[in-house]
Amino acid sequence: MPELPEVETTLRGIAPHINHRTIAEVALRETRLRRPVCADLPDILRGETLGEARRRAKYLLLPCATGFLLMHLGMSGSLRIILPADDKRLPEKHDHVDIVFTDGTILRYRDPRRFGLMEWYAGAEEFCPPLQKLGSEPLSADFHAAYLHDKLAARRCAIKIALMNAHIVVGVGNIYANEALFRAGIHPQRRAESLSKKECQKLVKSVQTVLQQAIEAGGSSLRDFVHSDGSPGYFQQQYAVYARTGEPCLQCATPIAHATIGQRSSFYCPHCQPHTESL
Repeated sequence: MPELPEVETTLRGIAPHINHRTIAEVALRETRLRRPVCADLPDILRGETLGEARRRAKYLLLPCATGFLLMHLGMSGSLRIILPADDKRLPEKHDHVDIVFTDGTILRYRDPRRFGLMEWYAGAEEFCPPLQKLGSEPLSADFHAAYLHDKLAARRCAIKIALMNAHIVVGVGNIYANEALFRAGIHPQRRAESLSKKECQKLVKSVQTVLQQAIEAGGSSLRDFVHSDGSPGYFQQQYAVYARTGEPCLQCATPIAHATIGQRSSFYCPHCQPHTESL
């Protein structure tokens, strides 16, 4: 599933081509996504001018004067920009929605598994149910050691589970949680409440570094993720622990271990991430 770096990479790829553009028409070829796409969406969006597209957690928001289109890429969704001069403008089997702008540019939504989301919300974002009660953005000034330490207090779950909890911090999925915990030297099964303020400071920095590096690398190319131009992401070439079970740790050569935490695969170095309580 696309995580924050993949969604941010997608946003940066599509925004220059759609911001402040006027929608000429919307082609709905398949409405059966995670939840059915509103059949009136073409009528709602026709003639609307988009504002500044942005990301909140793993959602993409396309704001208009009367509301906004909320999108989630699900397991296999992607957004492509089709320019007027492009040769391959005809849709293929899994190209479900086209948003066509007056200059001929097309924002095309592709989703082989159809687990994505595309919903119109009239009014302000703060009243949108999927966006309510979300935690801090990990790359924002709101995500800092004191905030994280306070959120982890009295949480007896594994720190990896807490780090992936969108009510605490958004957008840190399985891949990047594994990588951030390794860089912070924290065992993924440590009780969240056991982390000291110093450890929280180190973890915040590790989360932000991992996410920034992943964005710079264009995200990861697991399963079906590609950029808005169809090219893959390359952060998987920088994995220190993820999916490296049995391979030597890049820091100490200890074999990388695997565990299932919260029904998700977890990877860690037993030497660099000792299972101790707060120091």
